[in-house]
Amino acid sequence: MELSKTFDAAAAAGKWTSLWKERRYFNSTPDSRTPFTVVIPPPNVTGVLHMGHTLNETVQDILVRRARMQGLNACWVPGSDHASIATESKVVAMLKEKGIDKNTLSRAEFLEYAFQWKEKYGGIIYQQIEKLGCSVDWDRVSFTMDDHYYEAVIKVFVDLYNKGLIYRGARMINWDPAAQTALSDEEVEYKDVQGNLYYVRYQAVDNPEDYITVATSRPETIMGDVAICVHPDDPRYQHLKGKKVIVPLVNRQVPVIFDTYIDRSFGTGALKVTPAHDINDYNIGIKHHLEVIDTLNPDGTLSEAAQIFVGLDRFVARKKVVQQLQQNGLLIKEESYETRLGYSQRSGAVVEPRISTQWFVKMEQLAEPALKAVTQGAIKIHPGNRFMATYRHWLENVKDWCISRQLWWGQQIPAWYGPDGSLQVAATKEAALELFKANYPDIQPGDIRRDEDVLDTWFSSWLWPMEVFKGITEPENPEFKYYYPTSVLVTGQDIIFFWVARMIMAGLEYEQEIPFKDVYFTGMVRDKLGRKMSKSLGNSPDLIGLIDQYGADAVRFGIMISSPAGNDLLFDESSLEQGRFFNNKLWNALKLIKMWEQTEATEVDHSSTDFAGNWFQARLEQAKAEIQQLLEQFRLSEALKTLYSLIWDDFCSWYLEWVKPAYGQAIEQKTLQNTIAYFEQLLQLLHPYMPFITEEIYSLLGERSEALCVSTLAPATDFDSELLAQGELLKNVITQIRDARGKNNLKPKETIKLFIETTSSGKYEPLTAILQKQVNAEELKFTSEAITGCVVITLQQDKYYLELNQQIDVEAQKADLKSQLEYQHKFLNSVRVKLGNERFVQNAKPEVVELERKKEADALARIQTLEESLAVLG
Repeated sequence: MELSKTFDAAAAAGKWTSLWKERRYFNSTPDSRTPFTVVIPPPNVTGVLHMGHTLNETVQDILVRRARMQGLNACWVPGSDHASIATESKVVAMLKEKGIDKNTLSRAEFLEYAFQWKEKYGGIIYQQIEKLGCSVDWDRVSFTMDDHYYEAVIKVFVDLYNKGLIYRGARMINWDPAAQTALSDEEVEYKDVQGNLYYVRYQAVDNPEDYITVATSRPETIMGDVAICVHPDDPRYQHLKGKKVIVPLVNRQVPVIFDTYIDRSFGTGALKVTPAHDINDYNIGIKHHLEVIDTLNPDGTLSEAAQIFVGLDRFVARKKVVQQLQQNGLLIKEESYETRLGYSQRSGAVVEPRISTQWFVKMEQLAEPALKAVTQGAIKIHPGNRFMATYRHWLENVKDWCISRQLWWGQQIPAWYGPDGSLQVAATKEAALELFKANYPDIQPGDIRRDEDVLDTWFSSWLWPMEVFKGITEPENPEFKYYYPTSVLVTGQDIIFFWVARMIMAGLEYEQEIPFKDVYFTGMVRDKLGRKMSKSLGNSPDLIGLIDQYGADAVRFGIMISSPAGNDLLFDESSLEQGRFFNNKLWNALKLIKMWEQTEATEVDHSSTDFAGNWFQARLEQAKAEIQQLLEQFRLSEALKTLYSLIWDDFCSWYLEWVKPAYGQAIEQKTLQNTIAYFEQLLQLLHPYMPFITEEIYSLLGERSEALCVSTLAPATDFDSELLAQGELLKNVITQIRDARGKNNLKPKETIKLFIETTSSGKYEPLTAILQKQVNAEELKFTSEAITGCVVITLQQDKYYLELNQQIDVEAQKADLKSQLEYQHKFLNSVRVKLGNERFVQNAKPEVVELERKKEADALARIQTLEESLAVLG
């Protein structure tokens, strides 16, 4: 058949995606095989795949495809998260464009719009996952608002409440003024920013001439001040004990209180206490029985309690307050300083501390077994050296989890309130009513109302590995028993607390079983300047655009070749270009083999092809073992680099050149079949990384009853180390001689005579036919003495004399050899410095010390050979 000039990535992707789906290769059902289960970290239904997702999905697909080819029952569950805050904001914005205010709708009407929005946009991310080549089971798509999933979340809430692990109370929480909802501590992202300190005068009540200066970064909260606090040992303020001062602008008289919490060295050593707007002030307020005055509305504007600038945005009000303080002569000075501000991960708004009645999960009891599961090795984290300490620190210092959100999109909290404010928790209104009847026999359905809030999105996704198999709603079902626990979780390091730790907690609480055995943390994808990719910076490329331009295989290759486990990835489109070049290299190898197939085979001298085949077989087995070890260690990028070198260098650049027949001649049949067999094994190894091109080439190499994606991966076998050493020698000699030819301006067709001075000519015997052909030597002989008038090359302890049909530049040769000699002397000195270090020799492993001694011996031998070569040149 006629092959296209280059690989058509789009055509191959469309063809194989359809065939894989048609044959249901990626659909899994329980059977007698060992399961390999992966659940996709559910992307937000609002979104599209960004480069972080691309890395994550590619890693998962590599692991799943490899497991499938190892004979395991691979099951990869796709799905998406309802993303309460993000989705609700999108729906509200969509309604606004239609002229509809959310507040004019009933909850049911709003949810109808939300589900319509989800149906319209929710499938986009699945299309992208498919276009990337991900081998997910599309029959198992899950969504965190599916009916059974909703039921599972409610069931868990009721259970934890009944166990005393969920409670409702008024506490200082993080408030998002843009989304107008509570946030958990983990949903606040702290950033270092340049702020201002404003030094404000608080006058004493009994003496206007006496005052205390307070430094504040938030003058818009002054109207909520209820005290000034100083350190009891601060001599500057002893005269104010029992006194009161006047809060500027609102003229409220507040006490001066004393507490050791105060840092005397910060600012003026005096703290304005505003319990409604700072967690530390809140704690001081409780301790000293102070009033709480909340001067902010839920949307971040000033409330009636502020008395002035009511209705203004907090940051607008800040400027107004500063202006008013200046006019009143109460602003002493302002200065800039570095501070840390908390931002909502969802909306990007500056978070406000706020006292609010919310629902919380008690975390300490749940955290202890989750900590042991990782520290005792039941769950292995990769790379563990980086993330184990982070995981441990969070769980050892865990705080109660605020799980209520002031939204409509999500699982509504199953709590019901009676007319007197009493509370019952139950899965349904009917069940709640029965509970109320114990104390209120005559109560009617219309007398109770449900809590308006919904649950934090993470409260649903922490059940993900279980409920995608209905492990909460139907805990005894056979699929759950077969697929759970899952095999490996691949996720970003930024959600180690949000999701990973909580899934472990949920799995141990409800199944007494870990949810996965391994956790692989991908790094952060950054641009080539090191900046985190984001929409605001405009440095995040469009995935579909990249796939259209380079092909999915090249995109997968590009992102994996530069992403060592757990380390941040510096994304550069040049790596995708490298992937496209790799596609072309593979395609050209196919075209070469197909060309050989079309020429009738002949009987030829096997001496060169036998060595080439035996060497490559050994090299292939060596690489297989290395790749297998790297993949078992989750070092996927390093495994790809090994495979890339094996294919590009060893197979294409060396092996195919060594077995290539002379121009116009045919290849020997056995060599052709071996070459195809080697290529097939390389395609198997590469398939998890680059599924489309490998599947296409595999199908063109021969008749197939099954696709490559379900072929059985050939295991690594023993290999001959001596063959590998001979192959390395051959490559080095060819490279050195070609380099010498180039330096002496020999054209490819010009021949040379080659003489090898060696103490062991036997090691060259299998290599001579290939060597002679590759360097275009009309004659190759071994010699026991130096030959003058030639170009001299040294390699290890051997010398190679190239007799050219032209005058050689002796001085240039001398300069080259002297340069090599100088390098060897420097190298020898560095080795001897290390061996001369007693601490190194005593503390290093014996094999490490022995390696250094071998380096010393090799350098000495190389120096001797170079000196002898220089002597030959005179």
